[in-house]
Amino acid sequence: MVSVQTRIAVIGIIVEQTDEVSELNRLLHTYRDYIIGRMGIPYRQRNINIISVAVDAPQDVISALTGKIGRLAGISTKTAYSKVVSD
Repeated sequence: MVSVQTRIAVIGIIVEQTDEVSELNRLLHTYRDYIIGRMGIPYRQRNINIISVAVDAPQDVISALTGKIGRLAGISTKTAYSKVVSD
């Protein structure tokens, strides 16, 4: 059996335009096995939504997900990684 190292990360997402929200939700659903939890906050005064997604996944999976999210129009993302690496 091969052990794959995973990383704990928090993906911060800011939705400024809602045109691609259904695609964002589809991506998050596709990667659901890696998602520990997510929290969405509507910031009505600024007409944006702030989403944080905690993941435990291999580095390449996190990079693939954040890369796909980053290509969505009107949506920005940044990722913070834990120093903890698990087997």
